[in-house]
Amino acid sequence: MGSTIAPGSHHLLIFIVSLDFTFNFTSAQLRYSLPEELTTGAAVGNIAKDLGLEPSVLIDRGFRIKKLFEVNLKTGFLYVSERIDREELCSEERRCSLKVEAVINNPLKIYHIDVEILDVNDNSPSFDTTLQNLYIAENTLPGVKFALSEATDADIGKNGVNTYKLSLNGHFSLAVHKTDDSVSAELVLQKALDREKQAVITMTLTALDGGTPPKSGASQIIVNVLDINDNIPVFSQALITENAPVGMMLVEVAATDADQGLNKEIVYSLNSNDQDHVLEIFEIDSETGELTVKKNIDFELNPSFEIRVQAADKGSPSLTAQCKVLVEVVDVNDNAPDITATSLLRSVREDAEIGTAVALVSVLDRDGGKNGEVKCDILNTVPFKLETNYKNYYTLVLSQALDRELISQYNITIKATDEGSPPLSNTSVVSIQVSDVNDNAPQFSEAVINMYVQENSPVGTVLKAVSATDADASENSMVSYAIISNNNVVPLSTTIDINSETGNIVSLQTFNYEEMKTFQFKVQAKDSGVPPLSSNVTVNVFVLDENDNNPTILAPYSEHGSVNSETIPYSAEAGYFVAKIRAVDADSGYNALLSYHLSEPKGNNLFRIGTSTGEIRTKRRMSDNDLKSHPLVVLVSDNGEPSLSATVSIDVMVVETTADVQTQFRHVPIKEDNFSDLNFYLLIAIVSVSVIFLLSLISLIAVRCHRTDSDFSRYSSPMITTRPDGSWSYSKATQQYDVCFSSDTLKSDVVVFPAPFPPVDAELINKVRILLEFKFCCFYQRCVGNTYIDKDHAR
Repeated sequence: MGSTIAPGSHHLLIFIVSLDFTFNFTSAQLRYSLPEELTTGAAVGNIAKDLGLEPSVLIDRGFRIKKLFEVNLKTGFLYVSERIDREELCSEERRCSLKVEAVINNPLKIYHIDVEILDVNDNSPSFDTTLQNLYIAENTLPGVKFALSEATDADIGKNGVNTYKLSLNGHFSLAVHKTDDSVSAELVLQKALDREKQAVITMTLTALDGGTPPKSGASQIIVNVLDINDNIPVFSQALITENAPVGMMLVEVAATDADQGLNKEIVYSLNSNDQDHVLEIFEIDSETGELTVKKNIDFELNPSFEIRVQAADKGSPSLTAQCKVLVEVVDVNDNAPDITATSLLRSVREDAEIGTAVALVSVLDRDGGKNGEVKCDILNTVPFKLETNYKNYYTLVLSQALDRELISQYNITIKATDEGSPPLSNTSVVSIQVSDVNDNAPQFSEAVINMYVQENSPVGTVLKAVSATDADASENSMVSYAIISNNNVVPLSTTIDINSETGNIVSLQTFNYEEMKTFQFKVQAKDSGVPPLSSNVTVNVFVLDENDNNPTILAPYSEHGSVNSETIPYSAEAGYFVAKIRAVDADSGYNALLSYHLSEPKGNNLFRIGTSTGEIRTKRRMSDNDLKSHPLVVLVSDNGEPSLSATVSIDVMVVETTADVQTQFRHVPIKEDNFSDLNFYLLIAIVSVSVIFLLSLISLIAVRCHRTDSDFSRYSSPMITTRPDGSWSYSKATQQYDVCFSSDTLKSDVVVFPAPFPPVDAELINKVRILLEFKFCCFYQRCVGNTYIDKDHAR
């Protein structure tokens, strides 16, 4: 069956909804009654006062009614805005009630207003036919009754048909029968007819309602007096009530006639007066009188029928009799409930409070009795629930907290089931969108970001792109980036910059490893929500060394361009120490690892140099064929890519005796016997102080190295290896040192190079180069000790 609303149960839905507030749902009920056909603008009542509302809040809360009624938002009075016709709204219903629902915000309240429309006598009774023909035999006995067509009145109650009147005549009177639902009239023969005296009798039947003043309608009755036949058929039963299912025989009507022959044979028919809808559904067998269903009966359209059956004999003229058959239709549960859901909010904020009303749900079942009783449930598991509002009205409210990042839309399946046997049900889906709230800050994938930049990289180089994600949506997920300084050690505004949209970090200057090896800052990611949320990430920048510094020759020798001279005796043996070239490189790691190479004139193969120590020694003894002067060129190169180098020239002179040897660092030792006790003690003191100083320096370096290992645990521990010539080397790790000792017992050099990635601790000296030289010799029975310390190119 369809889902139309039954007459008399009209509904007006009044929306007073604000989408910007959270609802606190309550409900109340109010009743008004007013007569129909009131003039437009007639006041119904002060609805604001009756609802306990101040008229001043009606405008702010958007109070309005769209149909039949309006509200004066200044005074709070409810007034009629359109013509109200009870007969049009409620048809034949005895009580006409308009169900009005008012919804108002802040907090949300639903008011159920029952407006009863009272009937006024604005309709007159009327007959379906203005002329009724009756055929009555002249020998009909007085007291016989003849059914007449009933009048109808669109009004109800006392304003409906109340009585009938018959115009004056000499043969008939009127019998009026009243029931709860109708008023009928029968024509009663009072005086015997005589066709020869009066063959046709004309009368007027007037129907009156009970209004003040009463209204009326008339129909003309023409009685045709028939001859012969003095017996009319009568029904064995005058009234039959039957609860019958659709498609079956309802009742068998029986009438008897005391005449003989054709005058006794009875023909059954349904009276066509005022029974068009009955003739469409029912039919009667003209011979047997069986009343059967011709068309499906719908209880929801016609719960009962009043059928007028006529029996006529076959005499001439034919005599008739009538009776009423009352048929009650037994309701069958053939209508599933209809669900109507009206959303109050297009979307629900994910931070909405529990109890927020999001939709109104109404249910209608057109069946009657228990077949029309309905209950509603939510089928799926959702954070919403149904709260009973008023009869078959429910409110869909929030029952649990929402999280748009987990579920952004809910499709809520509502099922309505009636109490019939078997029960029928229907479902409806209500879609609820969850709108985003800025409740998630942007998140970086790493807690700490390490970034490496090559020394001397050009300005504008993209060092790294940082990225943060925000689980929110729309503007709440739009992330912008900014740099936050941790301290004022490095002027970040002139060093680096970040693209606020892409997160690309670019350089604003070139980096010099020798000046700044590392620095730290923070990047802030902030969304565009209101208020905005943000998070930070620490960025460590490590400058990678580039081989951009040439080795530097240390004193007493100068670089290429000036001549340095040394002397050796002619009697010098192979391996005789000539000189030692010392050089340093401001770079780090392999870029500062130096090697020494010697270049002699062609054909001269007298000298060699230690590639890692820089010591120049003789390869063999002198011969008479050797020159007295040997110009040597020493090339000092680092291990960078590409390699950088420096050169120094030394002119070695051969002298006849050792007394003529004038090297800066060479002295002829004297015999041990010439050492005095004072010199011995002085020597011990100098050695002790030097050892203590050396141990302290090594301890300091070890402590700093241990701290560096803790700060940068990702690097492996230093590894020290030995070279074939007896010197020490290092592997490429976080801390790198090169300690070299020559085989000359008169001299020991210690050279310490810094690591390529020094720790962040600014207190650690960037470069430590220490050259300790202890030279002990006896000259004129005195001990002389010289100590050289080179720190950042200073001797």
